[in-house]
Amino acid sequence: LRFKGKGALQEMEQTSLLAPITKASFTATDPRRLAEYIRTGVRIATSGVPGPVFIELPFDVLTAQVTDPQFPPPPRPWPAQPGDPLGITAAAALIAAADKPMIFAGSQVYWDAAWGELLAFAERAQVPVFTNAMGRGCIDSRHPLSFSQARKNAFRGTDLAIILGTPLDFRVGYGAGINAKAKIVQIERDPTKVAQNRDTDVAILGDARSVLAQLTAAVPAATGRTAAWIEELRGAETKAHGKLLEHAASDARPINHYRLAKAISEVIDDDTILIGDGGDCVALGAKLLHRNKPGTWMDPGPLGCLGIGAPFALAAKKLHPDKKVLVLSGDGSFGLNGFDFETAIRWNLPMCVVVANDAAWGQIRGPQVMIFGAARSPATKLAPTRYDKVVEAFGGKGYHVEDPADLVPTLRAALAEPTVTCVNVSIDPEFVVKSGAAKLTV
Repeated sequence: LRFKGKGALQEMEQTSLLAPITKASFTATDPRRLAEYIRTGVRIATSGVPGPVFIELPFDVLTAQVTDPQFPPPPRPWPAQPGDPLGITAAAALIAAADKPMIFAGSQVYWDAAWGELLAFAERAQVPVFTNAMGRGCIDSRHPLSFSQARKNAFRGTDLAIILGTPLDFRVGYGAGINAKAKIVQIERDPTKVAQNRDTDVAILGDARSVLAQLTAAVPAATGRTAAWIEELRGAETKAHGKLLEHAASDARPINHYRLAKAISEVIDDDTILIGDGGDCVALGAKLLHRNKPGTWMDPGPLGCLGIGAPFALAAKKLHPDKKVLVLSGDGSFGLNGFDFETAIRWNLPMCVVVANDAAWGQIRGPQVMIFGAARSPATKLAPTRYDKVVEAFGGKGYHVEDPADLVPTLRAALAEPTVTCVNVSIDPEFVVKSGAAKLTV
């Protein structure tokens, strides 16, 4: 602190720099208050909509000697935030009158531990459920009301869209695909996200767990009114899934993205924590990597911050040592933080990273080739690096797969190893474009 403004090593306006992308950003100025600072930071980070907090520790504060330092107590649960009763009544009336309702549920269902309430509400009202982000797994993918492939059909045909704890951002075309005549009920913690890109008929501010419980109590039990709608969506779901399975059954070499994802789905169980860290390999793979339990899916999120694979896996394995952890990584993603798999080896945290290796920044190269041609897709090619050898150099175990028939046995062997393993899979760099899948990921 005494050198502030003098040009000390690495001096910069850190708190100002990070303020726009954090919930709080401040400097610790008194070592005796560190417990208070940390307690405040954790409370802000975990309250309401979770988010990061940045606390700057100047060198003299960090190294100061403190007598009998206090330790911050564990944070108490954040208070429930039930919805406005008038909003609950209005939403219940719309739900009771809808013939083609749908739920689009996102990460707040997970953060609010609302998966039980989501299932209870969906079953009582007989409403089909679509999930994204960390909402994946909050309803068992095998449940009759759980859907994933027919979302476009649902958005187009619905007469009531219940938007639950997720923004209508680029991942869903900013809500433009939702039937213009449909009613919108939005359940949201963050008031700045209400009516973003699409006006709402009823907005309910509150936590997902409380609001879903309120709605379940308020709506009448379904009488079969939505049965035809559910059957329609199930038909669209089955048809779309069937097209994916055609690719997933291909024995062509190089291996395509769906074939790899199907193989992974065959070797993981419901308790496996699956982390997607990449572009095309995650966007396409997620269509076949269904999750059935909350907290078993993590991905780069709406900011698309590649390189989260190893860091997320370290935290997941440390918190859940009895669960298997598998990272589906692009080769570009591996290049960002792949050296942290050495950290996993050093700390004896077994995990498996599967590298979908197309020797390219595939999600960038695909659209460029489609729009401008292969000759005008600059800086998108990578070397066909053997990432399995990289992990072996760290002290782990590596595998290399080129034949699709070797996928399942190799993945099983890798997951069974008591160390960090890397399965480097050569995938088709042209598949996304030639199959038309690039249209789904742009």
